[in-house]
Amino acid sequence: MKKVFLGLSILLAGLTSCEKEQNVNLEESQSPQEITVDMSDFTLYADNDNLTGKSAEGFEKCVSMKNLEYRLAKNKGLAKKMYDIEYNTRKAIALKPGNGGGKPGGGGNGGGGDTPTIYEGAISIPVVVNIIEQFSGQVTQAQINSQIRILNEDFQNNNTNTSNIPAEFAADVANLNISFVLGSTNRKVDSRSSWGTNDAMKIPTQGGIAPTDPANNLNLWVCEIGGGILGYAQFPGGSSATDGVVIGTDFFGETSAGGIYGKGRTGTHEVGHWLNLRHIWGDGRCNRDDFVADTPFSDRANYNCPSYPTVHCRSADMTMNYMDYVQDDCMYMFTNGQSDRMRALFVPEGPKADFVN
Repeated sequence: MKKVFLGLSILLAGLTSCEKEQNVNLEESQSPQEITVDMSDFTLYADNDNLTGKSAEGFEKCVSMKNLEYRLAKNKGLAKKMYDIEYNTRKAIALKPGNGGGKPGGGGNGGGGDTPTIYEGAISIPVVVNIIEQFSGQVTQAQINSQIRILNEDFQNNNTNTSNIPAEFAADVANLNISFVLGSTNRKVDSRSSWGTNDAMKIPTQGGIAPTDPANNLNLWVCEIGGGILGYAQFPGGSSATDGVVIGTDFFGETSAGGIYGKGRTGTHEVGHWLNLRHIWGDGRCNRDDFVADTPFSDRANYNCPSYPTVHCRSADMTMNYMDYVQDDCMYMFTNGQSDRMRALFVPEGPKADFVN
């Protein structure tokens, strides 16, 4: 049994294999109340030396990890809070029936101990869209409606491109049973061409729009981020004053201005981060994981529309996963393990529990 310890900035030097290990280990003699959670691989930092660069079109797909580093530097208590969320996520997944814990045929709040297993019911998430546009009507209602529709397609496994999933990954594709419902839309006009990635668009004193009841709404900000950046999200555990997802104007919903990234999948990718998913390659080399058991190791992002198989770390990359960097038409799946990881947030006292209460 591995020792549980806080290792936020480095990985164990010995973790060099490309074969996945279980993040949570259960001895046969243990009851669910005695589960030991292995956190030795947990880190909050990207391997930036290995992962710099943009797509051939000059776009930087996602800067969620860069924004996280900014937030970690500003909030000294954030690392511990995110560590605790990760610990409880892994424990909840371990307690899921079939994973070695919990009650056979159980679900919901079953599983014994003081940590419930993952939330099994349907989840409906109200969405507030905060638009900061350079001129009135720049972001159309059709864009807004299409983004909500695309989120629902992707989180309910209704993306028509899913039929292209290779046989190797066919059994892993998940219907998350998460729906998104458009609530209010807030608009303001501001002519600036770059809002950056330090959350100014969320702060009224900096010209932004404050989030609306983030405990009960997913807040989306649509604005000119600048720098060729498509979007970024705040991971669970961050401040409620900045909670939500930011998407560049040209990459929000369906829009011809976004080109190969104009089919709404930036929203899907960033909401995945908001629900605690990491990039499919773990933001590092072959020994860095995304903390999901059914996604293969990789050591880099994939761009454009790679052919199958694209092999790194001695296995085929799951390039069609929403958490890679491929173009919108070529990403079309979440896995069952990713579903478990997201659903673990909705248990009682979890960071997203209010959405299902």
